[in-house]
Amino acid sequence: MKLLVSALEPSSNLHLREVLKHIDSHDDNLELLGIFDKRIDKGRPLYDISQMAIMGVVDALKKLPWFFKVADEMVTLAKEADKVLLMDSSGFNLPLAKKLKTAYPNKEIIYYILPQVWASRPKRVEKLERYCDRLLGILPFETDYYPGGKAEYVGHPLLDEITVERMGEDRRNIITFMPGSRPSEIKRLMPAFWELRRKMGNDIRPLLVIPPHFSRQQIARLYRGNREFEIVRNSHEALRRSDFAFICSGTATLEAALIGTPFTLAYIAKKLDFFIGTKLLGIKQVGLANIILSRHNGSTLHNELLQEDVTVDNLLREYYNTDREKFAAKAKELKEYLGHGSSENVARIITQS
Repeated sequence: MKLLVSALEPSSNLHLREVLKHIDSHDDNLELLGIFDKRIDKGRPLYDISQMAIMGVVDALKKLPWFFKVADEMVTLAKEADKVLLMDSSGFNLPLAKKLKTAYPNKEIIYYILPQVWASRPKRVEKLERYCDRLLGILPFETDYYPGGKAEYVGHPLLDEITVERMGEDRRNIITFMPGSRPSEIKRLMPAFWELRRKMGNDIRPLLVIPPHFSRQQIARLYRGNREFEIVRNSHEALRRSDFAFICSGTATLEAALIGTPFTLAYIAKKLDFFIGTKLLGIKQVGLANIILSRHNGSTLHNELLQEDVTVDNLLREYYNTDREKFAAKAKELKEYLGHGSSENVARIITQS
């Protein structure tokens, strides 16, 4: 089977690798076409994900004509494919879905890792249902937003990808600091984390999680005072070893929750972005773990320090006052709500004739 794939993000390619593990047991002759990580040995990508990276709005505008060209190339390439798998990245993949369905109305298009229509831009639902044949959600409540019956909950990929457990080893005073994966997030949050680390003194063992693809030059530029931390590239391993974590928003909050590591979210956004999100879009929670749990039963897992509230004193207060037992109970509720991993179900859907 030839599968046209559009997976632009590093996270999407992690999820893709897990799916491929299960497809191998169904189809030894699978060949990937399209855009994916060149290190995946199931085909030669039209473009590697490193070529798809965008650094800010100006870069996005400059690359816009090139992205249109890439989309047209994907449509041409789709002629060879038996099926299409689009993953996340709705800014590129949703217009691509329209082009593909127009060119090949009978070719099955599967969308895995749906856009967050529950947070903003709900009109994308109509387009997703019009141009895609299967909509595979990774959050149980997502399917409620799709009245056409094409959406289904397949499980959450992190339940496949997290393989570590917090065993009985001594974690006292080991603290993980996760200032994010985007340079803008890191620059805004790292000074507070550095001051916090200094104030906590030598009684702690501080772990600083840095994305594995960051170079030494990037580390030197973005992480002030990084020599006062133990640098860790594997976030799951750092969280497993830690008694507590300070985490920027994003998927990392859900990773920590599923591993069982108590944490507090700290996030400093651009003032305009924060205003739009909270005042115009009505966003009440930033952390993915909180968003999921509040949709499930109206409760939250952790506190969120945002904007001016990200101070050393407030972060210290969170470390000392967080109720570890309550956190463990809520984390268990969250894990039970998500239920199971998604990779095997996605593989089964792809290989169905």
